[in-house]
Amino acid sequence: MKYANIGGQAVMEGVMMRHKDHYAVAVRKENHEIEVMTEQRQTLGERYHVSGIPIIRGVFAFVDSLVVGMKTLMWSASFFEDEEETSQEKEKQSDTVFMTMTVIFSLAFSIGLFMILPFFVSNLFKSVTDSSLVLGIIEGLVRVLIFIIYILAISRMKDIQRLFMYHGAEHKTINCIEHGDELTPENAAKYSRFHKRCGTSFLFIVMFISIVFFLLFFQIFPINNMFIKVICRILLVPVIAGISYEIIQWAGRHDSGLVCLVSKPGFWMQKFTTKEPDREMLEVAIASIEAIYDWREFQKDLKA
Repeated sequence: MKYANIGGQAVMEGVMMRHKDHYAVAVRKENHEIEVMTEQRQTLGERYHVSGIPIIRGVFAFVDSLVVGMKTLMWSASFFEDEEETSQEKEKQSDTVFMTMTVIFSLAFSIGLFMILPFFVSNLFKSVTDSSLVLGIIEGLVRVLIFIIYILAISRMKDIQRLFMYHGAEHKTINCIEHGDELTPENAAKYSRFHKRCGTSFLFIVMFISIVFFLLFFQIFPINNMFIKVICRILLVPVIAGISYEIIQWAGRHDSGLVCLVSKPGFWMQKFTTKEPDREMLEVAIASIEAIYDWREFQKDLKA
């Protein structure tokens, strides 16, 4: 299987696909027609000339994916808003300031839930042990547990289940291309709904790396002040994200036994964040790909 340099995400009743400086969003509207929007956007890594710097490029790529993901998600949602919504309210949704605040809130919420809350929970065990190593392991286990509970909880929501079906369509179509098969709904349906470069796998790797990273950091640099400990965890999040990015990109380009081992936990989580799509969902994902990506040319190179 060859790396196709394409990725994406599910949006409301659709799929966003991205290739280099272009991305496309395809949405199945209520009248069953497919609406496609394409845009060109220079990545943050290229804009600030850090795309060749390991770890740092991962931080910029993560922020960039959040911005594009939020923008395309809101665009897809605009097709299903209430008729009573005013044009002024719609304009507000595309406002740059509103977008920025939404991304900042999402980051703050994620850091608070998955990085800070586990730290405070682990501190409840100080009456049982004063070992920083044991407390660090407890913190890591709590972090993974919160992540799993969060995924399981949202996967039970009806609207999210449809989103996860489109997530499955995204993976199946990319897998179809990377395995050298003609990109049709029938062919894509045969392939796995799991993928090594999935955002779910990335987040799970972030959880794991954070356990190892925090354990090593606070063993090397013992800190007693709780406030400073919290600040350090926040400041180290970009480093952890950057390392996780390098791991997920490495896994996406290789098929060794070690890669399979690293990818397994992410695949297990994808059982909950992806669902089997129907034919119409696969058609939407294909429309998104074909708007920006010449998969036939890729497969010529694959067979050459």
